[in-house]
Amino acid sequence: MNRLLAALLCTFFRWLYRPLAWIYDGVAAIVSLGMWNQWVRSVLPYVHGRRVLELGFGPGHLQRRLHAMGVETFGLDASPQMCHLAARRLQRQGYIPRLVNGYAQHIPFPANAFHQAVATFPTEYIFHPATLSEVHRVLRPDGELLILPVAWITGEGLLHRAAATLFRVTGQAPHWDDALLQPLRRAGFQTEALSLEGKHWRAALIRATKPR
Repeated sequence: MNRLLAALLCTFFRWLYRPLAWIYDGVAAIVSLGMWNQWVRSVLPYVHGRRVLELGFGPGHLQRRLHAMGVETFGLDASPQMCHLAARRLQRQGYIPRLVNGYAQHIPFPANAFHQAVATFPTEYIFHPATLSEVHRVLRPDGELLILPVAWITGEGLLHRAAATLFRVTGQAPHWDDALLQPLRRAGFQTEALSLEGKHWRAALIRATKPR
């Protein structure tokens, strides 16, 4: 049953991120009880680099925030539909999109190009050795990769408990496991795991630093 559910969810998310990208924001808002964008924005206090690469930028909400902060921001995403949505969002706000349709296993930027890279709720690709090797390559010495891999709904209301159960049953909110840090360490990063908290939610943030 768990394997069938996992397969169905994988297919659904693949469609949601590509052909059905136009309903992504609505679905994310419903299943998270409106907290999805709060979770994404929770990384912003940790963004201090002048030049930042976002991996898997989706509809472009974090891109817009980074532009508004004056960050020289770039984005890489495998979904052409998300590239289109994010570019339109940035253009409507008067920003020039610097977005690339491509894969994190082959980042089309030169070595030492970025102070930071950030990924919010990425799929398992983010821990793939080829991805981490490429991120390590494009970060400057002392550069940092920020990963927000998971969030948990902690509210006590009926809807909060129902949503938290749904996240847990579908595997979207697994228990934290320090084993997530091992691929980053093998790739040469120094790692730190932080717990972020907001009203009715908690999230994990991984900070992975490229040593000098």
